[in-house]
Amino acid sequence: MKSDEFPEIRTEAGAVRGRSEDGLAVFRGIPFAQPPVGDGRFAAPRPVHRWDGVREAFGFGPPPPQEAMVPGMPANLAAGDDWLTVNVWTPDPDPAAHRPVMVWIYGGAYKFGSADDPGYNGGRLARDGEVVVVTFNHRVGMEGFARIHGAPANRGLLDQVAALQWVRENITAFGGDPGQVTVFGESAGAGSIAALLAMPSAAGLFRRAITQSVPGTFFSDALATDIAGALAGELGLRPTVGDLSGVDPRKLPEAGATLTAGMLKYEDRWGPVARTVTPFSPVVDGEVLPTAPWQALASGAARQVELITGHTRDEYRLFLAMGGQLGQIGQAEAATVLRLFGPAPDPEHAYRTAFPDATAEYLYELAYSDWLFRMPSLHLAEAHVTGGGRAHMYELTWAAPADGGVLGACHGLDVPLTFGVFEGLGQMLVGPTPPPEAEALSARLRSAWTAFAATGDPGWPAFDTGERLVQLFDTDPAVTTYPEEASRRLWQHHTFTALPLTA
Repeated sequence: MKSDEFPEIRTEAGAVRGRSEDGLAVFRGIPFAQPPVGDGRFAAPRPVHRWDGVREAFGFGPPPPQEAMVPGMPANLAAGDDWLTVNVWTPDPDPAAHRPVMVWIYGGAYKFGSADDPGYNGGRLARDGEVVVVTFNHRVGMEGFARIHGAPANRGLLDQVAALQWVRENITAFGGDPGQVTVFGESAGAGSIAALLAMPSAAGLFRRAITQSVPGTFFSDALATDIAGALAGELGLRPTVGDLSGVDPRKLPEAGATLTAGMLKYEDRWGPVARTVTPFSPVVDGEVLPTAPWQALASGAARQVELITGHTRDEYRLFLAMGGQLGQIGQAEAATVLRLFGPAPDPEHAYRTAFPDATAEYLYELAYSDWLFRMPSLHLAEAHVTGGGRAHMYELTWAAPADGGVLGACHGLDVPLTFGVFEGLGQMLVGPTPPPEAEALSARLRSAWTAFAATGDPGWPAFDTGERLVQLFDTDPAVTTYPEEASRRLWQHHTFTALPLTA
């Protein structure tokens, strides 16, 4: 049934049939590895079995088992165990096209997320930017990131490596250039990319990287092992493959949700991690991930990769809103968080001195924003430049228009702007009908991202540790010195590395 309406491509594992949609050839749900169930449960991804005939690639593969994005809401659980699949939007499935390729890695606190999210529709980015867009699923939560005895660490990251290997081996047939691959992702997706930059197994699989709001949470092996013990303990089990492989994969996320709700009782052992929304992060295990990204980049581990990194101005305000805390933070709460999250030696005094007119709530928000996303992103750029790499930096300062702009330029606002798709989170932040300034800003950001994927130049000067020039994305864009100077100075001597077990 090969036709312009149903284009067919032969991959290394077999032929697939997609659909023509709005001038693009679109293929969904192509397996890049075997389903990680049965004897493959908690194992590194295994090569996909070949198939005969033509496989229809019309629908997304099922999402990996995961928690609900918001407590009380149903989790994204669909039937089927073929979680490890890729999706491709291509303007021209001709092997001679050699278009730049952009591979999206979703966020979600390392515990939820899937490529079927309508906000990750790659059609507009592929069509307007003349690039091939790839999205894929990887394991999250306990399946992907818990430190389980008898299993490799960072299985979710190993899934990402397998997906990138699939891109290298197959993307030419879809009209893409395997030598012009850019990985891009936000939040946990950006943290994953930071990890990939430091992983020997990912070397050479991509030429460029865009990290949007890099989380600073990377776990030491000791911390990850202790957290895994608590996770398994919620089920009355040990954190071993033998114990956990007998639990239905769709029941396992309940342990993560239960632990997250009670993490504060572990603060004496886990430190600031106990005040975050997730017990999952990449593990610096010494093998899959030999060292934390900042140390790896500073030593030149990824100097051949061109990098864009950045963050939003008001990162943590989204979490304050989702937790019902806006307008509820007093001096006591601010003092606790400043002492826990701020840089040594006297973080509370340092923040209050640097921001003398700030309210308690704004200090609370700043400490979280800086520790979780803003300073890790800045330090990643600095480390990459130190290691001999080329980096560009940005900050999103445009305020989300929802609810009168109270959320500011919050975490996640860059995602709908990146894809030009205002559904799901995008609709919540921007509204059901994006205003003209949102469309214009989205077009500007998408143009920068696709230009970078094609040429390595997003349209503003490279970052260095002297001038520190960054692109501000706002209604009136500008290139300026890094604007969060007070925070930068507070954190300039801090080293982001694997978080320890504190007791």
